[in-house]
Amino acid sequence: MANYVLSGCSTADLTHEHFVARDIKYVCFHYSLDDVAYLDDLGQTMPFSEFYQRLRDGAEPKTWQLNASEYVEYFTPFLEEGKDIFHLTISSGLSGTYNSALLAKRELEEKYPDRKIYIVDSLGASSGYGLFLDTLADMRDEGKSAQELYDWAIENRLKMHHWFFSTDLTFYIKGGRVSKTAGMVGTLLGICPLLDMNTEGKLIPRQKIRSKRKVIAEIVKKMEEHAQNGNDYSGKCYICHSDCIDDATEVKNLIKEKFPNLNGDIEIYSIGTTIGSHAGPGTCAVFFWGDERII
Repeated sequence: MANYVLSGCSTADLTHEHFVARDIKYVCFHYSLDDVAYLDDLGQTMPFSEFYQRLRDGAEPKTWQLNASEYVEYFTPFLEEGKDIFHLTISSGLSGTYNSALLAKRELEEKYPDRKIYIVDSLGASSGYGLFLDTLADMRDEGKSAQELYDWAIENRLKMHHWFFSTDLTFYIKGGRVSKTAGMVGTLLGICPLLDMNTEGKLIPRQKIRSKRKVIAEIVKKMEEHAQNGNDYSGKCYICHSDCIDDATEVKNLIKEKFPNLNGDIEIYSIGTTIGSHAGPGTCAVFFWGDERII
């Protein structure tokens, strides 16, 4: 058994059952709908179907990151058990929680000088961040130390690919990623933006594709272009979606057709309430290990 705890955040958009099965600890972010606060607890308090329906009905979401004191409270029981900690955070390009975790680390290492706390910025998000955690769990189970996980994570984090598309521009307009005029025109023309994560861990629009059918073909093409060993990719692939399971299933079926050597089945998850508050309904994403992101 490892002498350290492997940990992440609820923004990794896995299920509670997956976290438990892989022995990955997690701490919950926060969000609110119409000023009523909730925990982003992987859909346990509020089912994702209800959450996204409330967004469609006009509920106003807000999110806020974990602060340093919350991390201190979360980390302390592990340290008191005599465990070191390896914690992977959502991208610093999307949230300030990485800095909060570093502040907690400095405070706790003074109080527990015999313990080590490793904090890594994943430069990723959603189920891509989740796939990163799952890969680290595989390494831990193979007997790798926390230091070995840290070194590997820093060296390989830009090889985790995140490709997103959306068929609903409403929340991209609200968030300022798309202007109102461009959003109206895009909606009329059936434009589906294709986005990915850049080297700073920020979500960047890459292409504007007309029609859902074409953007689904293009997102699978991106996997063919970037996955390790191309169509012979034998790693894991995760998909997530914000209340558009039919789109996610269509992407999954096309990937299975193009990539016959995948490690296990393609797992589909729901985009959680933190990221979903910004993406809104109608977003689908694909995650896999590939070549190193360079832009």
